[in-house]
Parts: sequence; structure tokens; C-alpha cells
Amino acid sequence: MSLVSRRLVPIACLAAAAIFGAAPAGAALYKWTDANGHIVYSDQPPPTSIKSETLKAPPPPANPNATKEMATRELEYRQRQVQKAESAAKADKDAQAAKLNAENCTIVKGQMTQLGEENLVLYRVNEKGERVAMDAAARRAERDRLGRYLREKCVS
Repeated sequence: MSLVSRRLVPIACLAAAAIFGAAPAGAALYKWTDANGHIVYSDQPPPTSIKSETLKAPPPPANPNATKEMATRELEYRQRQVQKAESAAKADKDAQAAKLNAENCTIVKGQMTQLGEENLVLYRVNEKGERVAMDAAARRAERDRLGRYLREKCVS
């Protein structure tokens, strides 16, 4: 929904409410003199034999709080829009984090499989930047570290 149409929806709703709310007030008002000479005002037409006059009804009383109510509704509408945008941003952020976590878990599971293969020589880079083959103790320590990561981060 475009910005213009989002702004027009509340205005259209208010206009429709004003039109339908004013319908009973716009009903015809009749004035005539009855057989006793009394002047009668009614929203029902008199019998056809009596001459009557159709009067314009007075405008309905204005709502003194209409502007305040409309401003309140507009503020509530804007707050709902902000909340929706924040919820969508949070959901998107959560989805991205879940995707990244799933990718990391897949990588760690692959590393655990490699560490479990005894006939495969694995290398690490030491603090001097040299490649060093991992011995059984280094493999065990790395498997323990990766196992903790899997238990904490990869619940499935």
C-alpha cells in the first residue's frame, strides 16, 4: 500500500462516518396546522388532505471533541505502523541470525567429522604462522571445544 493511499484510508473512513452519521439529521421536517389551529412539527408527513410545508432540518450539533478524537486516532494509527515496521525488522534480523547459526553448525559438524577420521592428517597454524600437524591430544581438545559449541548453539 503506498504512502498516499495509507493516508487517504483514515480520511475516507471519517468522511463516510460523517455522511452516514448525518443521514438521520438530513431527514425532512414537516410543518402544518391541524384542525384545532395548532402548529405541528413532525418528521412524518401529514395526511394528504392537509397543506404542509417542508422545512430544512437544523444541522446536527457539532462534536466539540472531533478534532481531538481525530488526532488521537491518527496518532494511534501511526504508532501501529511504527510497531509493525519494528516487528518486521526484528523478524528479519532474527531470521538472518538463525540462518547464520545454521550455516555455522553445518561447518562445525563437518569439522567434527574430519577430526574423527584417524587416517586424515590435519594441520593447524601456530603463533609463528607455521603449519603444524595436529596430534591426538590436539584433536581431542578441538573435538571437545567444537562439541561444547554444538551443544550450546546447535540444538537440533
